[in-house]
Amino acid sequence: MKSPGKKNNLKRSVPRKKDEFLSALDFFAEAGLLKRIKRSGWWVAGIDDPETVAEHSFRTAVIAFYIAHVEGVDPYKTMTMALFNDIHEARINDLHKMGHYYIEFRDAEKKVFFDQVKDLHPKVKHSLGQMRSDYDAQLSQESIVARDADILECLVQAKEYYENGHTTAKKFFQIAPGHLKTKTAQQLWQKFMSWDSHDWWQSVVKFER
Repeated sequence: MKSPGKKNNLKRSVPRKKDEFLSALDFFAEAGLLKRIKRSGWWVAGIDDPETVAEHSFRTAVIAFYIAHVEGVDPYKTMTMALFNDIHEARINDLHKMGHYYIEFRDAEKKVFFDQVKDLHPKVKHSLGQMRSDYDAQLSQESIVARDADILECLVQAKEYYENGHTTAKKFFQIAPGHLKTKTAQQLWQKFMSWDSHDWWQSVVKFER
């Protein structure tokens, strides 16, 4: 008990706002963690050292940029959605579809994303927040294209693994194509099975006889 007439000298600590640029640097470092987080679904297919989340996100953004142009929607908005779609996995890792069957992961993803962007510059926070809400709602054409790009990237990766000896990866061709919604993504899928993922470099490299 404190003595009568004595003032309490303890002061309440007032939370200080985090420096905006330090928050940005923290965000950049956190995004870099995706370069080391593996895409866990490929472990199920027997691939010991699969691609990382960062590798998947990069090519998804490339595919989204292409499809968006062909479909006549905003390519930069679409590419941004594709690039940031899995940023939450820096904190909670990638969870394959079997895990999603048992664990409600969507709420955790949203909570993580909010925590990741809350201290960023207001314009950045607003832009990324809008992008995330748009993608989750799947109502805009850009969000639909970004989702198609995500699926198509998985299919391209599966084809590459399959053609490099991981035959189980072919199982990914059975369900995923049915979720493609844009005409462009569906047309790319039609060319897919007859396409050789090694064609591009063989047309560049000229072997001497």
